[in-house]
Amino acid sequence: VQLQASGGGVVQHGGSLRLSCAAPGSIFSIKPVAWYRQTPGKQREWVATITIKNNTDYRNSVKGRFIISRDNARNTAYLQMNDPKPEDTAVYYCTVHPFWGQGTLVTVSS
Repeated sequence: VQLQASGGGVVQHGGSLRLSCAAPGSIFSIKPVAWYRQTPGKQREWVATITIKNNTDYRNSVKGRFIISRDNARNTAYLQMNDPKPEDTAVYYCTVHPFWGQGTLVTVSS
């Protein structure tokens, strides 16, 4: 099973960027989706989760700035990154347990 994460790139501090995660319908519709991120030399860290009932949760540092959502008709989840900060620079991964996407790099310029 392969998840396809996309949408990464270079964004200015204070701008916005939307990441997408496409997953097979067989798993997407019945499981929560989460985003994680990782920077070189650090452990992968959890960013946000959305349940199948659209309940959401975020790590404190992104609350109020990032929005996770899902479109069950398209089997796609999104991470809207508003007002990103340089410390948000990382490779972002989506996951639908136990599967992971390949990661998409987000670079926030100051």
